[in-house]
Amino acid sequence: MLKIGCHLSSSKGFLHMGKEAISIGANTFQFFTRNPRGSKAKAIDERDVHAYLAYAKEHGIGTIVAHAPYTLNACSADPHVREFAQETMADDLRRMEYLPGNVYNFHPGSHVGQGIEQGISWIVKTLNEILTPEQNTTVLLETMAGKGSEVGSRFEELAEIIERVELKEKIGVCLDTCHVYDAGYDIVGDLDGVLREFDQVIGLERLRAVHVNDSKNPAGSHKDRHERIGEGYIGFETLQRIVHHPQLSHLPFCLETPNELDG
Repeated sequence: MLKIGCHLSSSKGFLHMGKEAISIGANTFQFFTRNPRGSKAKAIDERDVHAYLAYAKEHGIGTIVAHAPYTLNACSADPHVREFAQETMADDLRRMEYLPGNVYNFHPGSHVGQGIEQGISWIVKTLNEILTPEQNTTVLLETMAGKGSEVGSRFEELAEIIERVELKEKIGVCLDTCHVYDAGYDIVGDLDGVLREFDQVIGLERLRAVHVNDSKNPAGSHKDRHERIGEGYIGFETLQRIVHHPQLSHLPFCLETPNELDG
């Protein structure tokens, strides 16, 4: 079943987000685990969680996507920044156990001059420290646009991270349409070719969620600027083909632009 949703504010709780999703015809949604540009996390309200789980079951809400804060950088040159990322992600995964069977997405980070290999090594170390055999959440590496010193703009970089993670069964990928397009993958002219390459390098079985975003910039720009659906360089037709593609249509799709529900 096709699962379409958007990014919702978690400040009012899971039941509220579930009802917002259903109100706009969605059967999935994405939310930040805490302040997206800070470290503060709202306390878990177990009554809200239980009410949401019952509501989600009743209304057919499928896999939902948790998103780590933007401030995390698991491959920073600064050990304090890496430690903060590790502690935050570990705490998020503990909190996600209240909602078992869902996915937790994060930006791999920026190596800030250390080089891709060192950046990958730090990311792998973080994941090997926080992943546990008991967890019921799959952690997703997001495909990136390649701006600055971002790690993860090439499928090969994500594949290397996965290969070096000990608990590989706990790892997946979230494909962001704007990011892969800005990274130089021609999803407009050769969507099937890009998916074949993803399958050959990473494996389509690792793809667990999609961010549906148009792009303000042409392919290969490495800019990461989302545009309203149909108003960017990717265009409505391509995004429609992605959402209905037989190799993708079972996944949760989350729209990240615009931020207003009426959009």
